[in-house]
Amino acid sequence: MTTERTPAPEVLLTPKEVAVRFHVNPKTVTRWAKAGKLTAIRTLGGHRRYRESEVLERLREYKESAK
Repeated sequence: MTTERTPAPEVLLTPKEVAVRFHVNPKTVTRWAKAGKLTAIRTLGGHRRYRESEVLERLREYKESAK
């Protein structure tokens, strides 16, 4: 019997969750998305969500540049 595994769904973060990780205001996260620094996904209700994998990558870049 072969079982097919579906890939794990991408974890999406709210602007507030992203802001907490970067120690900034959620409005700053929204500005970053408008500037193209982060990719925002819109929910059906029009809210922004951010891929956790991309946020972690940007956070790593941010920490490296701060050294």
